[in-house]
Amino acid sequence: MKQNNNNIRELAYIFLKLGFTAFGGPAAHTAMMREEFVVKRDWLTEQQFLDLMGATNLIPGPNSTELAIHIGKEKGGWKGMFIAGGLFIFPAFLFSGFFAYLYKQYGQLPQIEPFIYGIKPAIIAIILAAVYPLGKKSLKSKELGIIGALVLVLSFFIQNEILLMFGSGILFLVYHSFKNKNRGTLNSLALLVIAPLPLATTTVVTNGNLFWIFLKIGVILYGSGYVLFAFLDTELVTTGILSRQQLIDAIAVGQITPGPVTSSVTFIGYQINGFWGAIVSTFAVLLPSFVFVALLNPLLKFVRNSNLFSHFLDAVNIASVALIVSVCFIMGRDVITDWKTIFIAVTSLVITFGYKKVNSVAIILIGSLLGYVLTML
Repeated sequence: MKQNNNNIRELAYIFLKLGFTAFGGPAAHTAMMREEFVVKRDWLTEQQFLDLMGATNLIPGPNSTELAIHIGKEKGGWKGMFIAGGLFIFPAFLFSGFFAYLYKQYGQLPQIEPFIYGIKPAIIAIILAAVYPLGKKSLKSKELGIIGALVLVLSFFIQNEILLMFGSGILFLVYHSFKNKNRGTLNSLALLVIAPLPLATTTVVTNGNLFWIFLKIGVILYGSGYVLFAFLDTELVTTGILSRQQLIDAIAVGQITPGPVTSSVTFIGYQINGFWGAIVSTFAVLLPSFVFVALLNPLLKFVRNSNLFSHFLDAVNIASVALIVSVCFIMGRDVITDWKTIFIAVTSLVITFGYKKVNSVAIILIGSLLGYVLTML
């Protein structure tokens, strides 16, 4: 019991720290969690971490938040699950709420772009440092290598991560079924697709309406934060509840604050219905994540021990790595645009690969400081 309590306290400390420092989206968050739990503390093996990462890609919801919830469940049971997920989300909720208040009062966001300018290239270095060992661990055969390469190429043409994830798993299962002459495997495959229900067009929104809108989004939200913004555009902008400029500003807040990009929902909820709107919206969009993880986590050991699902999970894992590489490439193309960002990115890469004991928080601080100084030139 004492050991479990120690785990709970350390989980609380780690995820609160990550909540305040995890900039850069799911790929960067994944890198930071791997550093904390695989590298620094040896609480999880690379394979366990890969399995958890793959599992988060199979269910709707924000991937990094669900990874936090999974890790909390693994190391601290039910209490750890809620503490890890809650504390990882809480700082993002605070920051987004603060920016939402300023925006509502003054109609604009504070000027903190110089710091973000340096953080973004540094984050790419953090992601690359995490992808390398994960890629080595997940590359178990040349067939998986081919699937990973195929997913990487297709990710630049198909903007549907869940299709690529499930597609890679099913493709690998089909391959093994024919290789082992086990046609019965093909009959065991099934996919559940939950379609969004239409929402009545209205500009008057109660907190009950907000809860329903964001609960529905949380249940069907597959893929990256940009998928979330597509849902928000459909549900809120086209129905006249939110202006497109407000949505753009909400996206900006999600990018400049630490933690999951779903913190944009807090900002939006506040613009629509104030303090309670922010709370209701945030709670509703994240509630399905806790439910899905609670249902899936106990099945992970069975999935890994099952020959059928083990192949599926192996393919999902290599696809996850490929998608992170794709995200890294896209981020690099958008972020590294001049000699200053090249300098920050190269400096961060040298530190991450050359001085492995330097943690990701330090890299972010260095990048932020370099960004501020260089923009003053």
